[in-house]
Amino acid sequence: METESEPYVRLASLRQLHQVMADMNTARSLADTLQTVADGVISALGYEMACVNLVRPDGDLVVAAFSGNSAAEALITGRVGSRDSWERRLAMGEKWGDLVFIPHTEGWILDDDDVPQWYTDGPAPRFEDEWHPSDRLFAPMYTPGISGSSCGELLGVISVDRPRNGRHPGAWGREALQMYAFQAAIAISNARLRANMQRALVRLERDQQALRASEESFRQAFEYAPSGMAIAEMGGDQHGRILRSNDALCRLLGRPAAAMRRYSFSDLVHPEDIGTLLRTSAEGGRAELRLGRRDGTYVWVSLRNSVVADATDGPRFLLTHVEDIEERKRRELQLAHRASHDSLTGLPNSAELRSRLSSRLCRRADSGVGLESLDAAYGHPAHDANGHGFDFAGTSPSVSYDGGYDHHVHTVAPEEGRDDGAKGLAVLFCDLDGFKSINDRFGHNAGDAVLIEVARRLGRAVRDGDTVARLGGDEFVILADGLGKADAQDLAVRLRNEIIQPIRAEGRAVRVGASFGIGWAHCGMTADEVLKSADERMYVEKRSRPKAHRRAG
Repeated sequence: METESEPYVRLASLRQLHQVMADMNTARSLADTLQTVADGVISALGYEMACVNLVRPDGDLVVAAFSGNSAAEALITGRVGSRDSWERRLAMGEKWGDLVFIPHTEGWILDDDDVPQWYTDGPAPRFEDEWHPSDRLFAPMYTPGISGSSCGELLGVISVDRPRNGRHPGAWGREALQMYAFQAAIAISNARLRANMQRALVRLERDQQALRASEESFRQAFEYAPSGMAIAEMGGDQHGRILRSNDALCRLLGRPAAAMRRYSFSDLVHPEDIGTLLRTSAEGGRAELRLGRRDGTYVWVSLRNSVVADATDGPRFLLTHVEDIEERKRRELQLAHRASHDSLTGLPNSAELRSRLSSRLCRRADSGVGLESLDAAYGHPAHDANGHGFDFAGTSPSVSYDGGYDHHVHTVAPEEGRDDGAKGLAVLFCDLDGFKSINDRFGHNAGDAVLIEVARRLGRAVRDGDTVARLGGDEFVILADGLGKADAQDLAVRLRNEIIQPIRAEGRAVRVGASFGIGWAHCGMTADEVLKSADERMYVEKRSRPKAHRRAG
């Protein structure tokens, strides 16, 4: 800065200083701001060279801008000086307010540090305040809002060399440089803030673009997924309500998207599968269940729930994937049916018969056991406080074989030699008479036709809920619950009369007879014991009839 005699300063110099400070705060970028700071030291403060050393994130200082000498600029711009060396420089010099001046008489100490510096030639000073080429003057810049070098965080250091008048700056020049460094710190901080904001805006825009792209990808994946997809509410009064469904789910259930929003999955699920659905919703897992179509039918689906959660608010909604497994379920049911049913007649096979029979029998027999005996056997009374006995064959609570109470309705059999109207589970063992001769005379195709027709007639003659099974060969078994002795005999006669009617097989009419043995199942027996008992009675009945009455063909 040109001065005539301090403290008098030309108005033009003040205007120039003001303009430089304005330029610092309107620079377009941090790099422009730093260069404006360096140029302003030359143009407004009257120094021949100026350097802006900026503190890096690691604490060291880098030469970020240089002005006044192109050769020196090319030499040191971008070079780094360690923080320790800079701290030593700022601590050892003369304090001119916030400025630090290191005279040439002490500068030799700095020759070996790593701070980038330049060297200028010139004659030795001729008078006391003349500037020496090795003099150093530094103006530290501190974070805005903090005045004084004893406080605040160091932002950078402005280094200057040789005022144009060749003299050490006076009081006004020092004050001007100190004020300039303060304003430069503000401008640099603002430029950094703007740069950070611009980077943040760029990142935000990128994130928003990525979010929009992700949302669009999700929308397309959701809408055009080949299997059903739905978004449902989670928690609250509207838990499970469908918010959105894709086209595949609407086609699967035969319902338009607008109608789907009126339902929750609990409204659509088969009543028998509601418990499975609730467990799946709570656990965010998967299940196989049936969903109702618009036409009233149900379709088997594999339902998988993903709980979509927010980091702060917790679970938000359920993303449900619905896959049509109707064909697979149909095949599974067919396989299960084949495993439990006879391939020729379609009747339950031997394994299924034993399973159904075993499900009705427990290990303990109480038929004919008195209350006193049960009192002694189980250590507690088999009757209540009023003296009323428990009905072990009815629906009252019964004593289980492990000493506690269960809800098993024990199966009992009518007593031998008595017809007191007691009813039980009758097991009718049927063996066809004359079937072997049909196989031998007309072939296995004719024999198969006979077996199929016999199975059809037996199934037609029994009640709903009764079981007709084929043990193998020409042996059949009928389970009929709730029959008395006379009822079982009548059923055997009716079934025999159905069987002995002529059967059309391979273009000819043939006849078979049937022998029935009636056994009774009761708890304490095994399924095999029950079947053996009925089989033995069948053979007794077969031998008791004249051979001529047993022949057919």
